[in-house]
Amino acid sequence: MIVMHKKIAMMGGKNSILPFKGLGIDIFPVSDLDEAAQQLEEMAEAYGVIFLTERLIEQLEPIVRRYEEVPTPAIIPIPSSTGSLGIGMARIQQNVEKAVGMNILDS
Repeated sequence: MIVMHKKIAMMGGKNSILPFKGLGIDIFPVSDLDEAAQQLEEMAEAYGVIFLTERLIEQLEPIVRRYEEVPTPAIIPIPSSTGSLGIGMARIQQNVEKAVGMNILDS
């Protein structure tokens, strides 16, 4: 059996991601969209899981969508230091609805 170990990374604004460095997650602070797009493409080759702030997921939607159809990297939204945009929960609801045929998470 072949076991592949891929690392975990996080990209976003410095204030949002810096605390995760202490958990052993590789962090990539970005300050502009072009830099973020290029960095995401590079990270996709080396990382199995990439956490992105919700704002970046929103702004890099075309790139993020390309990776939804492949096993890795798994791109996971996280709220930024300014709060949640609801993107993470919306993605979970979409995946649950796709899997079971209806949204069972709405109250």
